[in-house]
Amino acid sequence: MKTKEMMFAALFAAFIGVLGLIPPIPLGFIPVPITLQTLGVMLAGGFLGRKIGTISIVLFMVMVALGLPLLSGGRGGLSVFVAPATGYLLSWPVAVFCIGYMTEKVWSSLKTWKLFAVNFVFGVVLISLIGAPVMALMTNTSIWAGLLGATAFLPGDCLKAIVASLIIMQIKALSPIEEKVDTAKVEGSVHVNI
Repeated sequence: MKTKEMMFAALFAAFIGVLGLIPPIPLGFIPVPITLQTLGVMLAGGFLGRKIGTISIVLFMVMVALGLPLLSGGRGGLSVFVAPATGYLLSWPVAVFCIGYMTEKVWSSLKTWKLFAVNFVFGVVLISLIGAPVMALMTNTSIWAGLLGATAFLPGDCLKAIVASLIIMQIKALSPIEEKVDTAKVEGSVHVNI
């Protein structure tokens, strides 16, 4: 792993921690609050790609497990991995990998709407499909009730998906994915010339 890639992974882990400083919005009918940290998850996948994005989320989760209060509301430690929000937290590496993988696939023809679609499917729907059933199991309610309760996140998560897509399109040239695509083009032209 290059130094630049390690720096990006560390920066995004720190950025997601900074998003945790913004107070959560509790909902009275489910035990998982609304936070801005899923915006960081979408940005990490879409800007860093599958490898570096996943490393950044794993680094973030290791720091949380070690007790750093990086989750929204100042939470940290191993106890967060046995709480109602556990499924949402554990879905983040999967979501980042999927967002990064799909973004890399469409990078050469990337448009804001494509990025929004990727963020919506993997940053909104996938996170809810993993997080809501685990929340239901932890709170001893039906999975259907958990999924129904998770619909409260949809408007905000859709807004985060739009914001993440717009930001990534604005800073696309700085992305490690761009460098990877440029390197592949150069290597491809060298093979053709030989």
